[in-house]
Amino acid sequence: MVAKATRLTSFHSILGIVVAAAFAVVAALGWWLWRSGGTSRVFWRLLRGSQVLYLAYLVIAGVRFFTGQKPDDSLYWVYALLPLAVSFIAEQLRIASAQTVLDARDLEDAEAVGRLPADEQRGVVVAILAREIGVMAIAALVIAGLMLRASLGFGGY
Repeated sequence: MVAKATRLTSFHSILGIVVAAAFAVVAALGWWLWRSGGTSRVFWRLLRGSQVLYLAYLVIAGVRFFTGQKPDDSLYWVYALLPLAVSFIAEQLRIASAQTVLDARDLEDAEAVGRLPADEQRGVVVAILAREIGVMAIAALVIAGLMLRASLGFGGY
């Protein structure tokens, strides 16, 4: 039974490192896009894929918890669950990004953007996307650090 628990521990730790690496890639790509003023569907796909990997990690942690396996360190759950809070807050900030850009340009809503010339509309959309990417890239960097700590900082879980 010890060998089986060790394999599961190793898989769980390795998955946590994979999740941390995935979020680090998202953060790096997001930083590059934000600095260059670009946009990319790949960024959003990688972000959502990383979030799915994180949920798989949490499911495994939950299964292990409910089958009686406890982490060696009581802070494990803080580091393992904080990415949920970071993701939630980041999504709220991402949603608010559009309004922030509109307010900065004295536009009341999306209909006001629609009345702008096409090149100005594109400028507003790119500014919104850049702000959203920046917010999510910072969140991805924080999540990568938390996941790395959750995965490497605790022996045996």
